[in-house]
Amino acid sequence: MSSSHPPTPSATAAATIQSSKAVAPAQQPGMPTAAYPSIKLFAGNSHPELAALIAKRLGIPLARANVQQPPSGETKVTIVESVRDYDVYILNTGAGAINTSLMELCIMIHACRISSARRITAIIPHFFYARQDKKDKSRAPITAKLVANMLREAGCDHVITMDLHASQIQGFFDVPVDNLYAEPSMIHYIKTNIDVQNCVIVSPDAGGAKRATSIADRLNVEFALFHKERKRANEVSRMVLVGSVKGKVAILVDDMADTCGTLGLAARNLLEAGATKVYAIVTHGILGGPALKVIQESGLEKLVVTNTIPQSANVEKCDKIEVVDVAPVLAETIRRSHFGESVSFLFHE
Repeated sequence: MSSSHPPTPSATAAATIQSSKAVAPAQQPGMPTAAYPSIKLFAGNSHPELAALIAKRLGIPLARANVQQPPSGETKVTIVESVRDYDVYILNTGAGAINTSLMELCIMIHACRISSARRITAIIPHFFYARQDKKDKSRAPITAKLVANMLREAGCDHVITMDLHASQIQGFFDVPVDNLYAEPSMIHYIKTNIDVQNCVIVSPDAGGAKRATSIADRLNVEFALFHKERKRANEVSRMVLVGSVKGKVAILVDDMADTCGTLGLAARNLLEAGATKVYAIVTHGILGGPALKVIQESGLEKLVVTNTIPQSANVEKCDKIEVVDVAPVLAETIRRSHFGESVSFLFHE
C-alpha cells in the first residue's frame, strides 16, 4: 500500500526498516552503474545490515517496511510503499529468534503477494531448520519441508539461499531455488591470507568430505578428514584423523559452526598430530551456547565465518573471529536473476 507519510518508528518498537538514499557503488568490473527502477529490496529484522550492504552494492535504496513485534506477541508488518508490478526481494535469515524471523518473512511475502507484486523472491542466506531435513528416527518431523511449504503458500516465487546443510532441500520446493556457495569466497580468503603451498584442507566429519575435497582440488593441496563418534547431539566423544597434517597449516572447512565443540576438539587433535597452525572456515557462524568461550580457549588461529548471520556482536567478544562479506555475491545473484542471466557462473567465481 502506498503512503506519502510513513509512520514514525518509536523507541520502544522493534527495529523498523527505513529507506535511505541510494549510495552509488564503487565502479568495479561487473558492478551495476545505475539503480534498477523495477526492483524492490526489503529486509526483516533478522539481518538488516546485510540487506543494507546488498542495496548499496546494487545502488538502490532499501525499500520501506515496518516490521514490529507488539506486546501481543504477533508479528505486525506494514509495507510502506507500492510494490505493484515490481520484482520484489525480501531478505531474512535464520538467526536470533528463528521462529519470529520465519513468520516475518512469510507475512512480508504474503503482504507483497496481495499487493500485486510481479515476482517475489525470498533471500534466506541461512535457511531455517536446514538441519531437520530427514526423518532420522521414529516420529521425527521433516521441518525443512514444512518451511518450504510455508514459503510456497505465502506466495514465494523463487528462493535464494547459501550452502544448504543438505542440497536435497532444494527438492522440497515447487519453485526455483538458487543454492549459492561460499566456496569461492573461502578460496579467495585462503589464497590471500594463508600460505597455500603449505596447507592441508581438513573436513571435521565424513559428511563434509565432498566440500573439503572440492576446495582441496581447486587449491591443488592435500586433504584429510576426521571420523567422529557422538554420544548425543552437539557432543563428540572421539575423533580419529585420516590423513597427514604434520608440518602443515591445517584448514578446517564446514557449512556451519554451532556450539563449536567439534571445531575445538578437531583443532586440538590437529595440533597434536603435528599441524603448525589451525584455521577454521565455515559459512554459517551460529555460535550459540559456549561457542565463543570454546573458540577463545581453543588452538584455532582464526575462525573465519561469512555474514549470512549477524556477527558484529561476536567479533567484539572474540578476537579470533573474522568475517567474510557475501553481500557482493547476493547482490550479483539478484542482478542476474532480475535480468534473466545465468546464476551458475557464481558457483565458481
